[in-house]
Amino acid sequence: MPAIALLATLLVIGFEQLVEWRYGTVGIIGLFLLAVGVKAKNPTCAGIGAAVLAVQVAGPSA
Repeated sequence: MPAIALLATLLVIGFEQLVEWRYGTVGIIGLFLLAVGVKAKNPTCAGIGAAVLAVQVAGPSA
């Protein structure tokens, strides 16, 4: 059981580092808002986080 928890923690930390490296601080804020919204079952917070991430992934339109 502790090995699974350790592996899950390493995956989450690795994913956060990847998002920060690729999308910067705004990407981390979006990921944080999405995670908090899902955990708290708050659709507004989750929607804002998802929108921030979508804008970051889409990049500049021109």
